[in-house]
Amino acid sequence: MKATVGDRLLVHGNTVGERDRTGVITEVMGPDGTPPYTVRFDDGHTVLVFPGPDALVVHT
Repeated sequence: MKATVGDRLLVHGNTVGERDRTGVITEVMGPDGTPPYTVRFDDGHTVLVFPGPDALVVHT
């Protein structure tokens, strides 16, 4: 998984009834665009994310 600042991260809900979460990648900490990422999710929370198999980078 590779990303750049400004790309969006989509994390699929992994339990029944859990919604997908999306946010903007504000910082890429790994070499060559690899995780971890700092993500500002659409609900306003900013967190450090180590994306798993339920995540997808949407390049902008």
